[in-house]
Amino acid sequence: MFASLLVLVQGEASLENPWVGGRVSVEFVFVPSGGPMSRQSHFQRLSARTSRALLHRLLLLLLAGSAVAACGRADAAGPNAADKKTASKAQPKASAKAGKQQAKAEEKASRHDKKGHWKPLSAQAKRVIEGCGTEPPFSGKFLTHKGKGTYTCGRCNAPLFASTTKFKSGSGWPSFDQALPGAVKEVRDADGSRTEIQCSRCGAHLGHVFRGERMTSKNTRHCVNSVSLGFQDGPVQEAFFAGGCFWGVEHLLESMPGVLSATSGYMGGTKHAPTYKDVTSGRTGHAETVRVRFDPRKVTFEQVTRRFFEIHDPTQVDRQGPDRGTQYRSAIFVTDSEQEGQVHRLIGLLRKKGVKVATKVEAAGTFWPAEKYHQNWYKRKGSEPYCHVRTERF
Repeated sequence: MFASLLVLVQGEASLENPWVGGRVSVEFVFVPSGGPMSRQSHFQRLSARTSRALLHRLLLLLLAGSAVAACGRADAAGPNAADKKTASKAQPKASAKAGKQQAKAEEKASRHDKKGHWKPLSAQAKRVIEGCGTEPPFSGKFLTHKGKGTYTCGRCNAPLFASTTKFKSGSGWPSFDQALPGAVKEVRDADGSRTEIQCSRCGAHLGHVFRGERMTSKNTRHCVNSVSLGFQDGPVQEAFFAGGCFWGVEHLLESMPGVLSATSGYMGGTKHAPTYKDVTSGRTGHAETVRVRFDPRKVTFEQVTRRFFEIHDPTQVDRQGPDRGTQYRSAIFVTDSEQEGQVHRLIGLLRKKGVKVATKVEAAGTFWPAEKYHQNWYKRKGSEPYCHVRTERF
């Protein structure tokens, strides 16, 4: 490739640099491979527009193929196992110990994946989502995708971007000028040059965000790997409710018209990849939580929240019926300020009616789906919840 290119002071083209979000000036001439260095007969000049497009793609391919920039987190990993091995030898003992602990945690997380925590990942998806890798530009299946709906996380299926925010940037990766509220977390890269974006629900690496390029009115470009994405027709929102044993909460909320799915899991704690045994010990801080994914055209967050307050006893503290412990606390994990405002308003209405609401309102964090045998418990058993019964409260 390099044998056929010669960069000279012949003309200037301003090219977008997707790696730093700025602009670079490149002077170029294309030379036939193996040809003599004669300006008169052997320099093959291209129009400025054509040269710009070709050189842009060339730069992207070279950059994507040669390196993966470090993400802004301790567990960032490149695609090359040999590089990892070389880097690990150079680390001090303290870092090596931390690396082993992280590897152990990741290994545990992988075991949980097989039990139903998250989607199984292909080798390429694992390299990008878990290793902070980058797929080759102009290769992803969602680059030219034009479906109307919601782009979701490729690992945990959380809604990330509405299709109406997708635009053509020419960078080689799907681009969005706005994420759904609370869906994406921004983390500064270790070298401070760029800002990584991660799924707020599971920490999956999505790509990077750039501002100031003036590509759209929002002046923001979320540059995302296709392999980090999924797609769902129509709009999708999510909410997180903890109200005692998740079996009953899941069963009664999933039956609402407009609810797409309800998943039992854990939220609100500190332990990485907790198991049911970990959570029931009461030492991880997690609550048995149900993630509800719904179509906002058919049912609203307020309607789902009203139902939640009616299917459990929101006055009980660190218990629900016969189940006792902080893991059975009543809590709503909100994804943005709008959800928080609606929850507080409903709590206010209940308190005016004399209901001594003890439900905690907490910021949504990482959601860990529970083991497979917990999912759809009552549906599979063909029975109804014994500790969750709907009671009219509003």
